[in-house]
Amino acid sequence: MDLTRFVRDPFTPAARFDFDAYAKVCDIAVRMLDNVLDVTVWPLEEQRAEAMAKRRIGVGFTGLGDALIMLGLRYTNKEARVMASRIAEAKRDACYLASIALAKEKGSFPLFNADGYLAGCNFASRLPDPIKELIREYGIRNSHLLSIAPTGTISLAFCDNVSNGIEPAFSWSYARKKRNADNSTTEYRVEDHAFRLWKHLNGIPADIELVPFDPSRNGRPGDIWVDGSGEKKAMLPEAFVNALEMSATEHLEMVAAVAPYIDTAISKTVNVPEDYPFGDFEDLYLNAWRRGLKGITTYRPNKVTGAVLVADKSAKGNETPSDLVTLDADRRLVLNGAPTPVLGSLRWPGRPSLINGNPGWTDVVSHPQGDFAIFTGFVANGGNHVFECWVNGAEQPRALGAVAKTLSMDMRANDRDWLRMKLDALAKIRGEDAFDMPMPPTGQVVRMPSLVAAFGRLIRYRCEELGVFGGESRPTPVIDSLFARHDIRTGVDGTMSWTLDIVNPQTDDDFTMGLKELVLPDGTRRPYSMWLAGEYPRALDGLCKILSLDMRVMDPAWIGMKLRKLLNFGEPRGDFLAKVPGSPKQENFPSTIAYIARLVIHRYAMLGVLSEEGYPVTDMGILQQPSVAVPRASIDVAKMAGKICRECGNASLIRKDGCDFCVSCGALGLCG
Repeated sequence: MDLTRFVRDPFTPAARFDFDAYAKVCDIAVRMLDNVLDVTVWPLEEQRAEAMAKRRIGVGFTGLGDALIMLGLRYTNKEARVMASRIAEAKRDACYLASIALAKEKGSFPLFNADGYLAGCNFASRLPDPIKELIREYGIRNSHLLSIAPTGTISLAFCDNVSNGIEPAFSWSYARKKRNADNSTTEYRVEDHAFRLWKHLNGIPADIELVPFDPSRNGRPGDIWVDGSGEKKAMLPEAFVNALEMSATEHLEMVAAVAPYIDTAISKTVNVPEDYPFGDFEDLYLNAWRRGLKGITTYRPNKVTGAVLVADKSAKGNETPSDLVTLDADRRLVLNGAPTPVLGSLRWPGRPSLINGNPGWTDVVSHPQGDFAIFTGFVANGGNHVFECWVNGAEQPRALGAVAKTLSMDMRANDRDWLRMKLDALAKIRGEDAFDMPMPPTGQVVRMPSLVAAFGRLIRYRCEELGVFGGESRPTPVIDSLFARHDIRTGVDGTMSWTLDIVNPQTDDDFTMGLKELVLPDGTRRPYSMWLAGEYPRALDGLCKILSLDMRVMDPAWIGMKLRKLLNFGEPRGDFLAKVPGSPKQENFPSTIAYIARLVIHRYAMLGVLSEEGYPVTDMGILQQPSVAVPRASIDVAKMAGKICRECGNASLIRKDGCDFCVSCGALGLCG
C-alpha cells in the first residue's frame, strides 16, 4: 500500500493521515493475498502443502518517508517515529481483524491451535486483548500477515516514485536509464514524489536550486532569493531529509519504532559513509540487538564496488562516486580507476643460463593417482633467489607442468609479494583430488584440497625455508601495476564474457572456456578473469587462477609473455588437429594447454591489445623488456613439440593433411 495516498491536505497545517481509509484497504489486501495462495500454481507439491498449512501472507506498505514529509514530520524526529508506529499499529489491527473475519467465513489455517498460537512470547500474545479473544473464538485464517519488503521497482513503476518501503528518500533526484526497442538507452532525470509534489503545489520553477532547510536563514521555505553568484535558490521545508543526510542511529530508531507491530520481517538499509569507524559498526549492531530487532542491513559504498544508487549529478553535494558501473548495451563492466604505470622489471627475462648448474629442492608427492616429484631451483647470490619450479614423473598430473612453467616466470619477477600472492591463490584451489600429504619438515599429515593446492603449499614452504619472503620490505612493481587485485564481481546485472568450446579427442578433453571482460578508463576492452567448465584436467583450475591475476596487470606485455611461453607446451600423446583461430585453416597443436594459450592470444588480438603473435600493440612501459631486444621482424616462431622423428630424432613429427610430417627435416611418415 502506498501510504502517500492516505495523506490528506499535504504540506499544510491541516495535513493528516486517513486511518479509516487505510483500514479498509488493509481489509481488502488481506482477502486478496489469501486468494492468491489458492490460485497460485506451485512448482512442487511440498511447496503447496507448506503454503496451505500456514497460509502465510505479507501485507506491507511503501512511501513511509514521503508520507511523513507530506505530514510535515521530519523522518529523524520523535514525532515522525510516533506517527510511523501508529501507521504500523493500525495496519496490524486491521489485518488481524480481516484474517479473523476470513476464518469465520472459510476456516482457520490447518495448523492453527489457539493455545499454542497465543501462548508464550509469540507475536500474537502481544496483540490487544479484544483481538486475542476473537482469535480464541473464531480462529485466524493466516499464521503471519505483516511484512515490510524492499519495494524499489514497485514504488517507481506503480507509485509515482515514492520513497521505498520504510526507507527515507535516497535522493530528491537521480539519473535512471531506460532501454529502448532498438537496444539503445535513454537517460531520464527522476524526482522523488514528495519533492516534485511540493514544488508543484508551491509553484517552484524548474531552474531554481533547492537547498536543505536552514533555521538560521530568514524567510520561509519556498521563498526565492538570488545568491552572490547570481543563482536563484529556494529552501526546502524542515521535513525534507534524505537517507544521505541522517545518521546510522536515526535509521535504526525508525526500525525500532515500527518492529513491534510487524510479525515477520522488515527490510531496512542503514546507510553509513565510506569512512565509518569499526567501533561505530559494533555499537550499531549491539544497539539493534539490545532493542530486540530481528536484523538490520548496513550499506557502506566503497571504491571497489561503488554504490547501488547514484544521486543526480546536478544535485550538489549528493554525488556518490563509483569506480565500477555497467554499460546497458552489452553489460561489460567499466573500470573508472586504474593504477599509474609503474616500471616493473624481471630479474631474468628468461631462464638464466647457469653453466655450472644450480642447487634445488626435490619433494616427492605420493598421491592415490600416482607419485611424482616437484623441483624448486634457486641461486645463491647475496641471498637465495628461486627462479624455477617444475614437475617430473611418469604419473605426474596433467597440466600441472603448465602451472609450474607459468609460476617460474613469476619467480623471476623482481617482486616477491607477487610470488606470494600467486602461491596463496594456488593453495586455495579445491578439486576432486583431495588427499592427505605429509608436510616437511616433520612429516605431519595435512589434508590438501587438491593436487594443485599441494603443489602451491610445497613451493611456498620451500620459498620460506630459503628466506625468499624474509628481510626488509621491497618494492612491489608488479602488484602496483594491477588494475584490480581481486576478481571484480559483476553484481546482479552481470557482464559479457567471451566463451568458446574446446575439444581434444586425443585426451578426451571437452569443455567450455570463458573470459570475463571489462572496459578500462582509456576505452580499451580487457579480459580480467578466465574459467573452464566441463571435462578437463583439474590442474587447469590452478592455471586459470594465476593467469587471471596476470590478466589484471596493466601492461598487456605481461600476459602476452606468459601466454607465449605456453604455446609450445607439449603433452605425451596430447597433440591434436584443431582450427586456427581467426583462420579457416587447421593446425596441429602440441597440447590442450597450447591451444588455450593460442585462443586467449587471439582474443586479445581481436580486442586490439596484442598481436596474433602475443606481443603488445602499444608498449606501455610498465614491463621492462630485455636489455638486448630481439628485433620484432626477426622473431622465429618456435617449432611445435610433436612425436619423435625416426629420421632426425627431434620431437617435431606432426599430422599434416592426414600424414605424419616432420617440421624439422621434412620427413614423411605413414598416412592416416
